[in-house]
Amino acid sequence: MGILQHHHRWSTDQEILPESDSSSSEHSLASVSSLTTSIQPSTTQKHHYLTTFKAHTSSITSLTLAGKHLLSGSSDNQVRVWPRDPLPTVQNLMAYGESAVKSMVVCGDKLFTGHQDHKIRVWKIEHDDDDEVNRRKIVTSTYLATLPTINDRVTRMFLAKNYIKIPRNKKCTWVNHIDAVAALALSHDGSLLYSASWDRTFKVWRTSDFKCLESVSDAHDDAINAIVVAHDGYIYTGSADRKIKVWRKHPGEKKHTLVDTLEKHKSAVNALALSPDGSVLYSGACDRSILVWEKGNGGESGGDWRHMVVAGALRGHGMAILCIVVVGDLVISGSADKTVRIWRGIGGKKYSRVCVLEGHNGPIKCLAGSVDSCISAESSGTSYLVYSGSLDCDVKAWKIWVPFL
Repeated sequence: MGILQHHHRWSTDQEILPESDSSSSEHSLASVSSLTTSIQPSTTQKHHYLTTFKAHTSSITSLTLAGKHLLSGSSDNQVRVWPRDPLPTVQNLMAYGESAVKSMVVCGDKLFTGHQDHKIRVWKIEHDDDDEVNRRKIVTSTYLATLPTINDRVTRMFLAKNYIKIPRNKKCTWVNHIDAVAALALSHDGSLLYSASWDRTFKVWRTSDFKCLESVSDAHDDAINAIVVAHDGYIYTGSADRKIKVWRKHPGEKKHTLVDTLEKHKSAVNALALSPDGSVLYSGACDRSILVWEKGNGGESGGDWRHMVVAGALRGHGMAILCIVVVGDLVISGSADKTVRIWRGIGGKKYSRVCVLEGHNGPIKCLAGSVDSCISAESSGTSYLVYSGSLDCDVKAWKIWVPFL
């Protein structure tokens, strides 16, 4: 059973003043204007450290939410399950993946995990009998498949066109990743799984039967670190080659084609996140800035067509941005500087700083968050639950409260 450490102290910020950006952060991408406003809401904002989940023996690399539970993946090959409230579970080892876990997504009752050994594994999430002590379901999993499946590999073995060259003068079929599966994402309807790899490709899989439908080879010039999918079907990939690429499969076509290349970062792109409506893209890189991209002019006003253009930057971190999530109107980022920073969009074009979460002893590698459903309808603000995973092997839970605008 994991060890939980509790601490209940509210931090209150009255009329929060802008934090002084470190010189290294201020000069990162100096040509991009800052979107952080110096005018902060005058009402109280609070952040509350809840607990630390301890059980993993190596770096936390991925977090995802599944109903009333939080799932954590680690370099120790394990996936563990935790309650989203701070009460302990009787048993929290959910899956053992035989290789370091790099990424995870949940689709219905299935968990997809991407691994260092180039594989994607599929697990069925099961809820066993109630635990009489803690009065909750015990969550376990059953192994279903490894992607590519044996059937996928065998059916493509007999045609020469299905083979691609890989390092060391070897060959393999195109359905195989040949390096770590760094990121996973789902289509809006959950019918498709997208996998991005350090092998510079991304692949498309059908979630119903796990068949590989497409592989976009040489999508980037270096490792792909992030992939996100918008509701309108656009796919965004971020790479160590400093670029963000936009992809789309047009009606009637079988393959994704490149729509646009977004170039502004000066170092490897590590993280991508979309606003709930898909109109804003947030990208984090080793240059210490979070760039905010908005839908472009589409060729109007006689200008060059751009799918997205840079609106500005969110600054404050002193080292590389490693992860970003968007929850409602909050943008949450984790960095190699061991902090989690939270911004809130106000007025459409500006962002106010909400808080900085400190307590980890290593870089923040992954984040998850949700609106806290326990807040009453009479509340004068919105409460959020934020979870941070670090290279220090710990997962921390936080509660953030912000007033209505």
